[in-house]
Amino acid sequence: MIAMVGAVVLASVVPQWGRSEGALHLGRVTDIGVFMLFFLHGMGLSTDSLKSGATRWRLHVLVQASTYVLFPLWWAALSALLGRWVPHDLLMGFFYLAVLPSTVSSSVAMTALARGHVAAAVLNATLSTLLGVFLTPLLVSLVMQGQGHDLDVGHTMAKVAQMLLLPFVAGHLLRPLLLSWFTRIKPVTNVFDRAVIVLLVWSAFSDSVADGLWTRHGPLLLAQAILGAVLFLAPMLWVTRRLARAMGFEVEDEIVAVFCGSKKTLASGMPMAKLLFGGSAAMGVLILPIMLYHQLQLFVCAVMARRYAARAAKSVVRA
Repeated sequence: MIAMVGAVVLASVVPQWGRSEGALHLGRVTDIGVFMLFFLHGMGLSTDSLKSGATRWRLHVLVQASTYVLFPLWWAALSALLGRWVPHDLLMGFFYLAVLPSTVSSSVAMTALARGHVAAAVLNATLSTLLGVFLTPLLVSLVMQGQGHDLDVGHTMAKVAQMLLLPFVAGHLLRPLLLSWFTRIKPVTNVFDRAVIVLLVWSAFSDSVADGLWTRHGPLLLAQAILGAVLFLAPMLWVTRRLARAMGFEVEDEIVAVFCGSKKTLASGMPMAKLLFGGSAAMGVLILPIMLYHQLQLFVCAVMARRYAARAAKSVVRA
């Protein structure tokens, strides 16, 4: 979070340094970084974990429906109620947030911390990412076209698949050959993951600031984005929890539904935004909701995970 804030500040002070086609050529650098990022994500995916979590189909339906149905419907409701007071680009940024896939690493980590069903979390997070390669650009293209923006659906989906799905699949297929090497460099991959995201933030905001981001929008934009992130996260946490209990899930599966169904990915969201909105002067505003939502979901879900874990620990003691 500190690094992302630093990137935004640096972009605001000297936007020419980080522009996509500037002296540092961050456009090309981030393209390479995104390809390697998803190659490493694919290599880190365990097939055994996917197989062991595959039987809970009702849980998987709930998580994917929360990610790709409930979120967009909630955006539509908020847009109808509050959209007139929100800048158009920010409103579209929240729609982009609403149609993003779930996270992978943090969803699995939170599920493990809360003592939930980790294998089901791995499967749902991975399935969400794969579906997002097609559903996210499709939904964004349809809505953006309805708002007067020109986006070629087929070309956009092909571009996203080429940059995200192709390296992901290649990494997973090469996992048996490179697993020992991947295990040795695992600590480095965590740093690399975050570094690529920070570079994407720096480049996006540099382009937007150079095109007049802060001259067109003031502090009110940031306040609206923060409030919007809260209005998305709190209801979705509540809804996924209530639905899981209404469907009679055990607490281990409820944990998966809450953490996988309410999260949105920054790791996939930033690269996909670059492919979908790259070159747009509104890029900085469009990615602002996912940047804020990501930090908020980590904090809130960490607190919830500890409470779930504490309840599980008390049950063991009583037994």
